[in-house]
Amino acid sequence: MADSITLNVNGQDHTVQADPDSMLLYALRNDLGLHGPKFGCGLGQCGACTVIIDGAATRSCVTPVSAVQGNKIVTLEGLGTIDSPHPLQQAFIDEQAAQCGYCINGMIMTAKAFLNENPDPSRDDIKQALNENLCRCGTHMRIVRAVERAAKGGQG
Repeated sequence: MADSITLNVNGQDHTVQADPDSMLLYALRNDLGLHGPKFGCGLGQCGACTVIIDGAATRSCVTPVSAVQGNKIVTLEGLGTIDSPHPLQQAFIDEQAAQCGYCINGMIMTAKAFLNENPDPSRDDIKQALNENLCRCGTHMRIVRAVERAAKGGQG
């Protein structure tokens, strides 16, 4: 049975009708039309579905929608726009860090939460922070360079 659940996403409150145990990813994609977070493994292992909840990178495919009422949720769409990308998004563009692009949502959102906590990371720190995000295309070094670029610009 669906409940009325209010979510604060990208600074705005939205009410969705959802089973309390359904996953946040489904509410974001199906109810709110946000397609930054992707369905990857569905087990919280690949990172494609990552969003930031109250400052922490969180896997939305294993987070019940009822567990995040009252929290601040940020998706890729909440960082910047096509015309005015967030500096971290711009760094990914400048480094041509995406090949197929499927993992990029998770990489950017994980990097954003990481840079908020560690604005001057070493390359090893960046690699460790992104270690749990999977990329099958092999653009890892470009992704690391993009995060380094954003950190050097103080734009995490």
